[in-house]
Amino acid sequence: MIIGGSEYPTSQLCTLTALNIPRSQTRETEMAPAKKGKAKAKSGESTQSSQASTNKTQNDNLPSCIRVVSSSSVSITIHAKPGSKVSSITDVSDEVVGVQIDAPAKDGEANAALLEYISSVSFVYRRAVLGVKRRQVSIGSGSKSRDKVVVVEKVTPQNVFNALDKASKS
Repeated sequence: MIIGGSEYPTSQLCTLTALNIPRSQTRETEMAPAKKGKAKAKSGESTQSSQASTNKTQNDNLPSCIRVVSSSSVSITIHAKPGSKVSSITDVSDEVVGVQIDAPAKDGEANAALLEYISSVSFVYRRAVLGVKRRQVSIGSGSKSRDKVVVVEKVTPQNVFNALDKASKS
């Protein structure tokens, strides 16, 4: 790199930046080799963007409280209401899913009851909510708050919405 008639190695570029020498006043003496794989990355991006637009059109009718986390995981934003007589889903709005829990909010009892109710593997609850195994359901965030994010693995967002909607109406 040439600056003011003096030649500096390109490894000193950080030093030149620290000296507040604008890059416009420098001139590269060597060109960096072209990176291979750029064309592949661009074609991959267009494929990913077309897949994302397809997923977006499929998920447009879903509320924002149900989001895709990974290819097979879905997160649900829940507002928990512990201390209820019976566990039930009170409402499914665009922001949160309201869930009453029949356990007190102490020592993690309400969290355990929430996960058990959402998965509904136990026969304690007469109706199944999601009907998945208990190990597929976990608390992503909000373990000490009433507002929680529950992550469910190996399900589709549409199946989660249909199950929550059905449970809230029964």
